[in-house]
Amino acid sequence: MDYRLLGRTGVSVSPLCLGAMMFGTWGNADKQESIRIIHRALDAGVNFVDTADVYSEGESEEIVGEALAGGRRDNVVLATKFFVPMGGDPNERGGSRRWIMREVENSLRRLKTDHIDLYQVHRPSPDTDVEETLGALSDLVHQGKVRYVGSSSYSASQIVEAQWVARERHLRRFVTEQPPYSILVRGIEEDVLPTALRHGMGILTYSPLAGGWLSGRWRKDRDTPEPVSPARRRLAERFDMSLPENQRKLAVAESLAQLADEAGMSLIELAIAFVVNHPAVTSAIIGPRTMEQLDSQLPAADVTLTTEVLDRIDALVAPGTTINPADNSYGAAELAVSARRR
Repeated sequence: MDYRLLGRTGVSVSPLCLGAMMFGTWGNADKQESIRIIHRALDAGVNFVDTADVYSEGESEEIVGEALAGGRRDNVVLATKFFVPMGGDPNERGGSRRWIMREVENSLRRLKTDHIDLYQVHRPSPDTDVEETLGALSDLVHQGKVRYVGSSSYSASQIVEAQWVARERHLRRFVTEQPPYSILVRGIEEDVLPTALRHGMGILTYSPLAGGWLSGRWRKDRDTPEPVSPARRRLAERFDMSLPENQRKLAVAESLAQLADEAGMSLIELAIAFVVNHPAVTSAIIGPRTMEQLDSQLPAADVTLTTEVLDRIDALVAPGTTINPADNSYGAAELAVSARRR
């Protein structure tokens, strides 16, 4: 597995990042199996693990912390996120200094570590000054509790604003961006990826299998499955087969499966390799729920797609295109809705 530099940090990470969203009650409730999955990924050369406080309401971080105990922590670049509500209190969420300073301590405790390598804002907030957020994160870096800070699901304009504020106010800047990216969700190719590249940011993308659409489970000759995990069941518009956008995704998934077969690989390998092969992408986050899923995804790190295969993918889904806008799930759409209100 060839390692890559994470932006301009000088830190080397694996091309696959183990995402921990499926560990805990949101996905795999068997804690010991989840720990075995983490260990299997580390043994295969993965040195990058990403989780979030909200995943299974903190249980995911606890599982990751237990899995990394006993000497494995030092060899892992550990990333987590904050922002999404963690309780009924209106201040138990967001990007305020008040919440960041409190929640980082909770994450450190759950992760059983004295520092977080990459602490990311899970979503942008139009209600919080980015200087407020960056100021608090900068203090955490100075205190040694956080090594680097990053953003997730930011639009290109939000990335630029955050970089400008960091420079003008002499604050720690976001060194990474975590956007959704897959063959079915290519919107970030238009502006997010070029913008992040111009600012020297590392890119760790999530959902390379498009929420399961490119796992092989969604095929025309099979009964359409319901999303397995509670986390995915909440994203109704992404899986509602009455929507023409999702019918289009099903047709594309069928064509991609045929293309993968002709190229001598699985659809899963094709989908993940497509993301990993993009020159702007540092690492693709995979989110296995079972050991079988992990073993089907790990080989993609060593797959190189030919120009012919990439051209055929482009013919199915044009560069910069997202078939169902509900799959984008980053801040630009939310801000656009807000801007249209009168």
